[in-house]
Amino acid sequence: MKKIFTCIICPNGCEIEVELDNDTIAKIEGATCKKGKEYVNQEITNPRRNIATSVKVLNGDLDIVSVRLNKSIPKSMIFDVMKEIKALEVNAPVKIGDTIKSNILNLDVDVIATKNIDLI
Repeated sequence: MKKIFTCIICPNGCEIEVELDNDTIAKIEGATCKKGKEYVNQEITNPRRNIATSVKVLNGDLDIVSVRLNKSIPKSMIFDVMKEIKALEVNAPVKIGDTIKSNILNLDVDVIATKNIDLI
């Protein structure tokens, strides 16, 4: 079976054609660097994603703070992680880089703030 991926790792955006034999990569064409081959291999064997969202802030000059994960997570865990993040609340003040939640769902991934929020 043939699949076509557009690599998102670097600005080249290579179109990479992959020939699969069951779930094994038999042939890869179109990657102009090794990062493209690594990306496709990960997408086939263990797809991962990052999340950017927001968390409720108490006593802050804004009601929410933007957050992201410090590492990507298995694609299959996105909804579970989002459910966990949705339940979070943080007290102001919040600084960029603050850890809002450590080791979410035991994935060795932290939720970190990407905006400063001051006290009201």
